[in-house]
Amino acid sequence: MRCLVTGATGYIGGRLAPRLLAEGHRVRCLARHAGRLRDVPWASQVEIAEGDLRRPETLPPVFAGVEVAYYLVHSLGQAGFEKADREAAQEFAEAARAAGVRRIVYLGGPEPAHGDDAASAHLRSRAEVGRILLDSGVPTAVLRAAVIIGSGSASFEMLRYLTERLPAMTTPRWVRNRIQPIAVRDVLRYLVGCATLPPEVNRGFDIGGPEVLTFQDMIQRYARVAGLRRRIILPVRPLSPTLSSYWVGMVTPVPNAIARPLVESLIHEAVAREHDIATFVPDPPEGLTGFDRALELALARVRDAQVETRWSTASVPDAPAEPLPSDPSWSGGTAYTDMRERVVDAPPEALWRVIEGVGGEHGWYSFPLAWSLRGWLDRLVGGVGLRRGRRDPHRLQVGEALDFWRVEEIEPGRLLRLRAEMRLPGRAWLEMRALPADGGRSRYQQRAVFLPRGLAGHAYWGAVAPFHAVVFGGMARNIARGAEHDAAALSSPSVPR
Repeated sequence: MRCLVTGATGYIGGRLAPRLLAEGHRVRCLARHAGRLRDVPWASQVEIAEGDLRRPETLPPVFAGVEVAYYLVHSLGQAGFEKADREAAQEFAEAARAAGVRRIVYLGGPEPAHGDDAASAHLRSRAEVGRILLDSGVPTAVLRAAVIIGSGSASFEMLRYLTERLPAMTTPRWVRNRIQPIAVRDVLRYLVGCATLPPEVNRGFDIGGPEVLTFQDMIQRYARVAGLRRRIILPVRPLSPTLSSYWVGMVTPVPNAIARPLVESLIHEAVAREHDIATFVPDPPEGLTGFDRALELALARVRDAQVETRWSTASVPDAPAEPLPSDPSWSGGTAYTDMRERVVDAPPEALWRVIEGVGGEHGWYSFPLAWSLRGWLDRLVGGVGLRRGRRDPHRLQVGEALDFWRVEEIEPGRLLRLRAEMRLPGRAWLEMRALPADGGRSRYQQRAVFLPRGLAGHAYWGAVAPFHAVVFGGMARNIARGAEHDAAALSSPSVPR
């Protein structure tokens, strides 16, 4: 069947598309910009359709000929996300009905108890989207999952960092609430299986793993699987979701804007009330994936640098299209630029390896304290900070997160352009190029561009400009040295031991 996957740049959608292909389905991915999916391994096997759920006039060609439509988008972490998700779901439902789509599949969250006015805005919004799709006139399957455990998931990253970084912790009392986590591989199996549901099925299904745990249990089980000592956990009086999200945000890579809805979801028990999905998508012979096994698989992926997608790969709201730092000139305002250039005694391919390895565990090649301080300041004002790291230690793709940047453009072997996602009074890019030079050498070009917003933007640039010689100058110098060192090491004959 022809399947439409929305949210293909996100954590689940980026894993679902190749699994649908493996089952023999034809896959069309909806993206606001096709370039966001340019570098994924399966890009050549799918049809990428440009469209926007916020612009219904772009949708008819996207839905043409589609038999199964997967709704995997949400505005979590954005201001006004409830309204945005409501409107997007309505446009999606209308377009699917008009195109004669035979099945909608939606992955949502736990259903709040009837009359539960204390349910989080996140859960209320997920439930509302499910109702909109169920009432669309198109047979719909709504899968309701609580905590998804898999390499790169926000829930797994939160659990991982809390456990690994805090041998002892005081926690909110909600860590004792019951939760039924599910492995991402089981979520994907259900999603794929729902493509062939009978046409009369129009309902929601609770999906969960084989065990009901508390978050406190999950911390101790993670410690055991990871070979850590048992953690000391001291629950205290309830902390508000806001304070809890700050606690999570200070310790984990998950920023406050994402941590808060996750925490709000954990405040209420999230246990599957039925397992009717097994009637249509039977459990595998070996059973659903246990919690410990899900952790083992996730940790192996992290250890082997084979994380397929991460929570941070989801697209962020598009920045205005103009101006870009590649523009030959800037009109309509001020653009501040910091330019650095060095001749490198190494070939361009050696220089490129160093450039593409920037960020994450490799750091930013200059004044680590300054970068760390900038990351902490960003988190204090609600930004993402440096802890998002990178998905792969050696390779980058367009659209993926890199610490507090996002890869905006990459020309392998030549250009890496990053767009800033830290909190700034303006917009910023960092551009790095590896160019050939005479004699087998290369030339490194580095450009930072800042477009200020208002007086605060101009003041910001003036405040940080004195540090650029140390930060950006040191970065250019150390990237050049790193390439020269790597080139020399590769050219040196090995010495038998």
